[in-house]
Amino acid sequence: MRHVLPHLDNVGDRKYRQHRGHLSPVASRIDRGGGWKMAVTLHTTHGDLKLELFCQACPKTTYNFLALSATGAYNGSPFHRSIPGFMLQGGSPASGSIKESPSVYGGMFEDEIKSSLRHHGRGILSMANKGPNTNGSQFYVTYAQASHLDGVNTVFGRVLEGWETLDKIEAVAVDKKNRPQEPVKIEKVQIHANPLADER
Repeated sequence: MRHVLPHLDNVGDRKYRQHRGHLSPVASRIDRGGGWKMAVTLHTTHGDLKLELFCQACPKTTYNFLALSATGAYNGSPFHRSIPGFMLQGGSPASGSIKESPSVYGGMFEDEIKSSLRHHGRGILSMANKGPNTNGSQFYVTYAQASHLDGVNTVFGRVLEGWETLDKIEAVAVDKKNRPQEPVKIEKVQIHANPLADER
């Protein structure tokens, strides 16, 4: 069965300019050129997911993700879409609707597609979008290989730890629109420097 793409029904055009001026000390020191190796932990209602970010390969995407994380934009936000055997999608700020996907750049930003970064298995972190160069805040984590998304969505990280958490979330029942039937949320995002991460 061919799965639909992780998409946005609409990308909100509300501009989160406040994120630019109120970054935490960690986020404000992030090298946009990708010099830092970084990881984050998503503390969710179902356990922790630790993610490595491919800062060198995808500097603009990872800066956006880290800056949103540092300002608390993801805190309390839902994973609003889960398709067992395919992917888990979230990233709309808790204060908005699930159709919103604001970036720290004040609008949508371009893809950073790399041929070496593929949806080759479980635990790949990628940007959700509604077409080329329409990235905002929403992202997804794969439950399985999804090679039909290679070259379509920006892969910018992977799961390092918390596979049991991903298992628990995948097991949550969903409705006909693939919405979890119990709350699955990001409670808080913790940012780490990750000097042991592999280069990408």
